[in-house]
Amino acid sequence: MERPALFDELKALATEQRNPHSMHIDTAPVREILEIINTEDHLVPIAVRREIPYIEQAVHLIVKAFKQGGRLFYVGAGTSGRLGILDAAECPPTFGTPPEMVQGLIAGGPEAVFRAQEGAEDREEDGARDLERAGVTPRDVVCGLAASRRTPYVVGAIRYARQLGCRTIFITCTPREEFPLEVDVAICPVVGPEVIMGSTRMKSGTAQKLVLNMLSTAAMIRLGKVYENMMVDLQMTNQKLRERAKRTVMIVTGLDYEAASRLLEAAGGHVKTAIVMALAGVSAEEARRRLARADGFVRAAIANEGPPPA
Repeated sequence: MERPALFDELKALATEQRNPHSMHIDTAPVREILEIINTEDHLVPIAVRREIPYIEQAVHLIVKAFKQGGRLFYVGAGTSGRLGILDAAECPPTFGTPPEMVQGLIAGGPEAVFRAQEGAEDREEDGARDLERAGVTPRDVVCGLAASRRTPYVVGAIRYARQLGCRTIFITCTPREEFPLEVDVAICPVVGPEVIMGSTRMKSGTAQKLVLNMLSTAAMIRLGKVYENMMVDLQMTNQKLRERAKRTVMIVTGLDYEAASRLLEAAGGHVKTAIVMALAGVSAEEARRRLARADGFVRAAIANEGPPPA
């Protein structure tokens, strides 16, 4: 029987190699299994750190798109797709963004988030279709997520996005010199073979999660969503977030619990407005005006200045 080309392609991928440090893991005691996994996990942040120059480029693309009314789309299959959806879902409660600003698409649709839809990732045309259905425009950024860099669903989405004129990013755990796709920025943390051969939910998934944390967090910081190192655009959608908002105002202003609660109420529940009111000694209306002038940056609003340089 003649073996398909895919067999040889997978055989050569960095993510499909055997790890020499875990060859005996099947007979190891539990403590040693855990130590092997943990030792290999230590390689992940080192690999991600090497990619910071490329992650920086990607953040600049994302911030520019956001400022022009564009959106960020993560596109992946399996673990990669779930990680993209997770990062997108966390943006509204953390940074007060509208749900459509950062979106995650996964091969096989929403059902694939909870149960593997095997085979869905093999259809390149589905990636393009899902982006089209999502209404992607040239103002948007599309970020492909595929540990192996070859996933057809993701490749199809990236090709469609480039045809539209979108800026494109790709996060993969294969070496840059083996990356054949045309994208604006390729982010390639090479974490080495997995403890269990081909199980890219492990080191590769962790690397992708770290990169996604950096992309969305850095972009939101550059949009003025953070003051000092605190979330100040969070949405008070549950009791925990309401109490966190009060504590944030207390920490920044030095007010006690009751006073911070009253200030937040006067600010319409908006943490940024409350902070500017307190530290600049202005009304809620004036605080909102200053925040608008400062493009949402609290430090600049307190000083009654425009936004900091990009």
